[in-house]
Amino acid sequence: MPRRIASVVLITAAALLTFSPVGTAQQRPLPAAWPYGLPPVPPGEYPPQAPPILPPKEFVPPPPPAKSPDELVQAEGSEFRFTRQQIGYRHGPADWFPQDHPEMPEIVAKGKNPEVRACAMCHLPNGRGRPENAPIQGLPYDYIVQQLRDFQRGLRQSADPRKDNTSEMEQIAKALTDEEIVQSARYFSSMKWTKYIRVVEADTIPKMQLRGHIFWPDPAGGTEPIGNRIVETPEDPAQAQLRNPRSGWIAYVPPGSVERGRVLATTGGNGRTLVCSTCHGPGLRGVGPVPDIAGRSPSYMARQLWDFKLGTRRTTMSALMKPVVEKLTEQDIVDLIAYTTSLEP
Repeated sequence: MPRRIASVVLITAAALLTFSPVGTAQQRPLPAAWPYGLPPVPPGEYPPQAPPILPPKEFVPPPPPAKSPDELVQAEGSEFRFTRQQIGYRHGPADWFPQDHPEMPEIVAKGKNPEVRACAMCHLPNGRGRPENAPIQGLPYDYIVQQLRDFQRGLRQSADPRKDNTSEMEQIAKALTDEEIVQSARYFSSMKWTKYIRVVEADTIPKMQLRGHIFWPDPAGGTEPIGNRIVETPEDPAQAQLRNPRSGWIAYVPPGSVERGRVLATTGGNGRTLVCSTCHGPGLRGVGPVPDIAGRSPSYMARQLWDFKLGTRRTTMSALMKPVVEKLTEQDIVDLIAYTTSLEP
């Protein structure tokens, strides 16, 4: 067994014992708000825990067919047309490009009505996901299986208590059978990760609105300062609203952050962190069960660093990540993620 992978295996049990949350939900420091697609919390306040998103208790019927052609919409490049209700149907969402991916297993395409929505509803049929959830396309099979097991055990929670879909993922994982976990992991791991995010360094960006944990350009126009954050937003908001899995995204990052992140990731910053390639491999393209992190969603990636740092992600990799994140500042996290997002898979 390679030394790097062996080290992962040896500390798996220790991870769950040595990396506990920093304080209770009411006392724990709050992470930066932007990775979670949420507004900053006013000084001196602490947000309440978001209520869990519970699945419906009764069968959710499919939406009716269109009454007229005017109700049908079409994603750019697709030969199909759907109603908006069909696009958002939790147990069989629109698949604009079935030729882009293998045949979906039932749990991915339709979920289990009513308690488990289709994996493709949130993560999209090609697994690219969106800023509010996880990009799981091309992740290692063993890694995906382990994450679902960790969700089942309540070991992956959000450092920002307002992020409600994290608890929904826990409920979904608990409702999955062993075979459904295997099927979904095989499906998403079988695809090659492809980059769809363009990094733009800018002091000033289009004015944004937050809806559904996503930054959307304000239809009224205007600009705003980037500040100390990364803003992930669709290249084409209309296509993103149609859940077009081919449509790209922009990651606005502060000027100089990509280079600062490169130095930090490749040198460790004089002890502030560890060299990322030690575990994630050359080009940060992954090694064995350790996931590739090059070119993935900056919102998702930053959430994971914060969740590791504040101890709400208490998974098998937590002990490995503890020395990586414990000394990182908010600026360091912005810089590191700007750099990883800029990389080619």
